[in-house]
Amino acid sequence: MTELECQAEPTGLPKILIVDDHAANRLALRRLLARSGAELIEADSGNQALAACLDHHFALILLDVNMPEMDGFEVAELLGDDDGSKDTPIIFISAAYDDMHRLRGYGSGAVDYIAKPVNEAILKSKVGVFLELYRRKSELQGALEQLSAHMRALEQEIALRRETEKLAWHRASHDVLTDLPNRMLFMDRLDSAIERSRRHQRKFGLAYIDIDGFKPVNDTWGHPVGDELLKAIADRLRALLRTEDTVARLGGDEFAVILESLDDGGPAGFRVCEVIGRDLRRPYVVATANGPVTLEIGASIGLAMFPPHGESREQLIRAADEAMYAAKRAGRNRCVVAAFG
Repeated sequence: MTELECQAEPTGLPKILIVDDHAANRLALRRLLARSGAELIEADSGNQALAACLDHHFALILLDVNMPEMDGFEVAELLGDDDGSKDTPIIFISAAYDDMHRLRGYGSGAVDYIAKPVNEAILKSKVGVFLELYRRKSELQGALEQLSAHMRALEQEIALRRETEKLAWHRASHDVLTDLPNRMLFMDRLDSAIERSRRHQRKFGLAYIDIDGFKPVNDTWGHPVGDELLKAIADRLRALLRTEDTVARLGGDEFAVILESLDDGGPAGFRVCEVIGRDLRRPYVVATANGPVTLEIGASIGLAMFPPHGESREQLIRAADEAMYAAKRAGRNRCVVAAFG
């Protein structure tokens, strides 16, 4: 036989490669293994065997030792150097069964030796062992791949759930219009600021901001324009403050700012509030259905310090709120520091 032979249609069965330069020997082995439960593929030379190993993954190779051009030892060594075939078990079949040949065979990568003429019972027994090992290995590999697929799917599900929970938390804790922290998150941040201040004996400021002149914008231009203005105000507040500070929208046109670490007792906070007031008074250009319009508003700001103006959340909020209304009564567009109780 001069060409590589295999069954006409792939079976999905484990494959055995029979390598022998004599067609009669290949025929004999094929008949002995006809009911082995394996797909039998034949090669009549070492080169043909190497080519077969490039196209197929074998459960076992039955390799004749004495072949022209390339003997079985050379074939085994070449297969052992290839990542795709180095783990494929090789059983040498040879008439030369002395110790020297067997040692050389094992040194070339063989796992077993069968003497010619081949004993049917020995052949079937040894082939059966390696086929069973191959089946178990395949089952284990399949189980591992299935487990790996389940793990990847589980990891993706966990990641998706975490992302969903993160998004849900963000939506629950942030203002829909401006994406600033809402009242709930603001209260939580304020409690944390009070706790840190007490622990580290540091002062911080709380500023309440009410936008002056916002209602006329809504009345004149409508709520969509008012919403765009609120978003622009939120952007300016974000840009003015440090990353450790918190700016929140409490509702309507009211905002609040937590100014961390103001250990000078308030002057630094007052200066920040003045900067906020000046920046918020700069004109805004907002798009409308009839083209862009320029809008101007102001801000009344009340500043309270922790702990001088209140030692609890409620006291501090009340002080900042009262200071803000004092700013409005004083003529709007200004900052007022809370009075000491």
